[in-house]
Amino acid sequence: MTLSCPPSDPFPVPHEWYQPGGLIIGGIASQLIYVFYEVFFKEHPSQNLFQVPHMMTKCYQHILALAFAVKEINENAKILPNITLGFHIHDSYHDARMTYRSTIDLLFKSHRFVPNYKCDTQKNLIAIIGGISYDTSFHMRDIIGLYKIPQLAYGSFYTEEVRDTSRIPSFYRMVPNEAQQYIGIIRLLKHFEWTWVGLFTMDDVSGQNFLQTMEPLLSQNGICSAFTQRIPHQIHLDNLDETRDIALNMYVLVTYNKVTTFIVYGESLTIIWLRAILFMQDPTNKIDTSFKRVWILTAHTDFIAIGLFRFWDFQVFHGAISFTIHSQNLLKFSEFLQRIKPSWSQGDGFFKDFWEQVFDCIFPNPHVVVEPKELCTGEESLDSLPGALFEMEISGHSYSIYNAVYTVAHALHNTYSPRSKQRIMERTERLKLQDVQPWQLHRFLNEISFNNSAGETMFFTNKREMGGGFDIMNLVTFPNKSFLRVKIGWVDPNALNREEFTIHEDLIIWNKAFNQMTPISVCNDYCRPGNQKNRKEGQKFCCYDCTLCPEGKMSNQNDMDDCIRCPANQYPNQKKNGCIQKRISFLSYEEPLGISLASFALSFSLITTLVIGTFIKYNDTPIVKANNRDLTYALLIALLLCFLSSFLFIGHPGKVTCLLRQPMFGIVFSLAVSCVLAKTVTVVVAFMATKPGSSMRKWVGKLLAQVIVLSCSLTQASICTVWLMTSPPFPQLDMDSVAEETIVQCNEGSVTMFYCVLGYMGLLALASFIVAFAARKLPDSFNEAKFITFSMLLFCSVWMSFLPTYLSTKGKSIVVVEIFSILSSSAGLLGCIFSPKCYMIFLRPELNNRDHIMRKT
Repeated sequence: MTLSCPPSDPFPVPHEWYQPGGLIIGGIASQLIYVFYEVFFKEHPSQNLFQVPHMMTKCYQHILALAFAVKEINENAKILPNITLGFHIHDSYHDARMTYRSTIDLLFKSHRFVPNYKCDTQKNLIAIIGGISYDTSFHMRDIIGLYKIPQLAYGSFYTEEVRDTSRIPSFYRMVPNEAQQYIGIIRLLKHFEWTWVGLFTMDDVSGQNFLQTMEPLLSQNGICSAFTQRIPHQIHLDNLDETRDIALNMYVLVTYNKVTTFIVYGESLTIIWLRAILFMQDPTNKIDTSFKRVWILTAHTDFIAIGLFRFWDFQVFHGAISFTIHSQNLLKFSEFLQRIKPSWSQGDGFFKDFWEQVFDCIFPNPHVVVEPKELCTGEESLDSLPGALFEMEISGHSYSIYNAVYTVAHALHNTYSPRSKQRIMERTERLKLQDVQPWQLHRFLNEISFNNSAGETMFFTNKREMGGGFDIMNLVTFPNKSFLRVKIGWVDPNALNREEFTIHEDLIIWNKAFNQMTPISVCNDYCRPGNQKNRKEGQKFCCYDCTLCPEGKMSNQNDMDDCIRCPANQYPNQKKNGCIQKRISFLSYEEPLGISLASFALSFSLITTLVIGTFIKYNDTPIVKANNRDLTYALLIALLLCFLSSFLFIGHPGKVTCLLRQPMFGIVFSLAVSCVLAKTVTVVVAFMATKPGSSMRKWVGKLLAQVIVLSCSLTQASICTVWLMTSPPFPQLDMDSVAEETIVQCNEGSVTMFYCVLGYMGLLALASFIVAFAARKLPDSFNEAKFITFSMLLFCSVWMSFLPTYLSTKGKSIVVVEIFSILSSSAGLLGCIFSPKCYMIFLRPELNNRDHIMRKT
């Protein structure tokens, strides 16, 4: 049975552009917007499919870019010299049903519409370029993928399905990876320190994918979304109450003064609906100048005016920052656009609607007697149109379409290139281009690499996405409804010098309300230096209170999460927003306290020396001979050394002074106390020896005193020797005890040994005190035990007070306390024991005789 072609389609799609050629490149554009009737199947579904269309005139450049690229290739003898390319372009009408219908038309229809039939003239379709949106691209893919025809999408959108290229082997994208745009947005927000932003997205699958990807990225980088608002695809004029509710809600969000930065993710229609909703709520346009805001627009969003909205300006978006698909200006394309006239439009089913809507005129119609509008003259110029209706410079999407045509052409060229002989099933003859099947292009598309007419290298990544990046543009609007895009940066992982993200802040023109000051978008004011953030309970982490830095910490930047400690040799200033160099602290001879203590030590040393000289001068007098003259000299020398040892505690501590300081103090004090103990024991033994028949007489003499002094002193010397051999003292910088000072001090090495020295010295003093206290009332005319009791009482009081004071003080105060204890205890011994004797020598010489000394009470 022979299958014949069915009759012509009685309900053809009204917009298409066909240019014949040996090989055909298909295109699905997104030009027109219709309000479609609901299908009830009471009549043919196509009977009332269309109403009067609203054309997105700006997108007409996409069609012209495809036509221009095909024209250039056909005129270029170096590419496909023996073949003529043609094209067949249909429209998606921004509708799922019509996208399927247009795709089927593109695959099978010449003049009739029947799936899987190719009737009349054979149409050798080699590849299809489209679409611009997520929905359009993947509706097309559902059909095109079955036939393994290469599909080159030119829209910027993101979906998880794109990651798994094995599932869609015929799907290619002429734009860079969308993830680069997300990185660019994050880098932009961090550059300007915008941490409180609002999100507007189209209410579709692509918008949901955007939120699922973007919101975690914001959170990971310390940025919060103040709100998320979904924008409907269409404004439902048949449900004004719902539309007003949406408009009111969005107006409140836009004018919420704490949020000045808004990220808009959507399609070209998004700006139209957003502008319309704001106009419905505020028709006076006061919002244009009353509120500070920055709009950040993604690459798929463009400023387009259609239908009733064609006369609106875009002042509300003045100063916006827009990510766009990277493009280079093509001079020949601008010249091509300037030649567009009605006479040029043969076969172009889009041109009539474009020209009439863009110039607000109509072409003469013999069936209409009275024309409702001005007639189109054909002399109108595209140069005069505002940017929202049509732009003369090539857009990012048009540039992608232009590159897509060249990509297909170079892939076709490579199929019959001599270098491809071994790569195509090992055949020795070149393929005839007319016999190339679409599925055979895939291996060449995957390996494609060429330089376009702008000098840029075109290639696909391993995810079948075009390499490159995104441009960052600044929108400058003017009262005449025109606008200008200024390139202020880019996002490109392949950029030179690894400048993945670049922004030229000095080129940005902000919204007029900012007075050219860099905008601020935060939940609350910055925490100034000297403060740290304190999160508010139940709110997002970008909302916080500010609290002063705790003691010992500082913050020198805005919005620090935690205050930090200064370096070890510095401390926070009074405002806690910086660090100050710590003073080097030690007891110096140049400060008043050091001078005073040194003066006292020197004075007591001189007094002790005078006492020694006096005792040498009056060496043979009874008062000097009493109670062992040798012990007296030993005690005086020990006291002199005690006074002199205090000089080891004054001045910058060094290795030698730290090594000698505590051991010398311990040994000389033990010597002094040992002498006092020996004196006391001598008095007691001498008294006991005077009793008849006493056995103590054999102990009377110098030997007992020498044994006491040597044994007690050597014991302390042994303790100090062990100390110095095991864990000796050493110089140390203490940076923690006092915040403002670096204390230069001697570390005792072994604290245990230090307290052993003090404990042993206290034990000797306690023994001396007990013996002296017991002998204080012995019946001598000159009983030295009384004065020793007082001296030991003073000595013990001083050193018992020393311990708690020593443990509770810091820095050089510890040294002061120890010097004071040394001087006061040594002066107590000197005064209590030797002042009575000096008094007798100088003031009462008549009492300094043997009779008086030996007289009993």
